[in-house]
Amino acid sequence: MDPERLRSAAAEYPYLRGLVSIPAGALFIVAALGNAGWGPLEHDWVFVTAVLLIAAACAAINRFYNEHYGRVTPSTRQQVKAVAVTAAGVLLMLVAATLLRSRASWSLDLPVNPIPAVFGALMLAYSAAVAGPRPHHVVIWGGLMVAGLVPVWDGADPSNVGLVMCGVAVMLNGLLDHLQIVRTLGPASPSLGRG
Repeated sequence: MDPERLRSAAAEYPYLRGLVSIPAGALFIVAALGNAGWGPLEHDWVFVTAVLLIAAACAAINRFYNEHYGRVTPSTRQQVKAVAVTAAGVLLMLVAATLLRSRASWSLDLPVNPIPAVFGALMLAYSAAVAGPRPHHVVIWGGLMVAGLVPVWDGADPSNVGLVMCGVAVMLNGLLDHLQIVRTLGPASPSLGRG
């Protein structure tokens, strides 16, 4: 592998550990089902247990990446950029969700689903800022954004459907990010942390 490609792969690697996104996407779906009071998730303790299991799965997957692909610490500049985009995105999500569709008298009350619309825009910006946009980022996050903006979301609050849409998009993107790592760095090597 040429040195420039290796530097580029190392800079993007921390943000493309996609298998972590599988349980993270499940968190969106569990939250939606909990909000809806579906089955056992109507009990708070079941939701908390699910969150703890999801966190344990994310930690195990992260350990897999550390052991089989190694670790790379992003530069301070990359870390600051990632935090800034995330903070701005969270603020934008809160403002946009309230402005586009809420019960407040000053809301635009548009027939859109602000959760997938704004989350898609946030993830598109985040992907571009920290890892460089890949075609699958544009398709998944742009598609999620467009799906949330299609004016068919009138009637009942579409927030839970939006959370499920986000969860599925996070999982799909994570799978494709992982495949990007495998294409760039090769299949998982034997454990790097041993002997």
